[in-house]
Amino acid sequence: MRPLNEFSLEERRRVRVVLSDIDDTMTADGLLPSTSLAAMEALRAAGMIVIPVTGRPAGWCDHFARMWPVDAVVGENGALYFSYDREARKMVSGYAKTRRERREDRARLDTLRDRILSEVPGAGIASDQDYRIADLAIDFREDVDPLPPEQIARIVALFEEAGATAKVSSIHVNGWFGGYDKLTMTRRCLADLFGIDMASENERIVFAGDSPNDAPMFGFFKNSVGVANVRQTDLPAQPTWVTPSESAAGFCELAAVLLAARS
Repeated sequence: MRPLNEFSLEERRRVRVVLSDIDDTMTADGLLPSTSLAAMEALRAAGMIVIPVTGRPAGWCDHFARMWPVDAVVGENGALYFSYDREARKMVSGYAKTRRERREDRARLDTLRDRILSEVPGAGIASDQDYRIADLAIDFREDVDPLPPEQIARIVALFEEAGATAKVSSIHVNGWFGGYDKLTMTRRCLADLFGIDMASENERIVFAGDSPNDAPMFGFFKNSVGVANVRQTDLPAQPTWVTPSESAAGFCELAAVLLAARS
């Protein structure tokens, strides 16, 4: 990882799209500061497309798409995207699976939920689970006492033994049935809504994140950025750049250097 100040002016000037994780990237200590909202607003005012890419649930993503200064949201680790058309007053959406497939998956996940809670003492169901349509979120440090790494690994193993995909965020282990992830749905979202091909436009896109479920994004995007707390995480793919500060402050530092390149 290279310091953010080595991100050249020429490279920053090419950026058209800003993608970002939310938890511990745009937020700090579980809160979204006004500085992060202002940064998103300023990026859009400068002509950039802003899309949070998160493990958070569909219900929250509906709110983000409607109420935040963003162009779209990719949610539940790639299960869906939402984009609110303000002129038509209509939510535009895309899903990785059909409604029927999601219902069938939910029954399997409910069984798996019971097994995980019985075999991993201290784990909990994420408080936002009721607003999810495609995955199961197991809390290991948001509203429960932090679990040790071996317990988190056990949660991942239980998902995988059941044939599910499991991804670790900074607060949850998310599990679902299917091969999609943040990267696959971001590719579809950009193509469907903005006519952008991620491969050919790679150098015009920035992604910011901090946790293991961001690794596919870090590995794909040339201009991937980790907020400084990413240094605390063992990742299969690392970001190109790292901000001086952690969490929301780091996201705002990234926004500032992108905006400076436009001014």
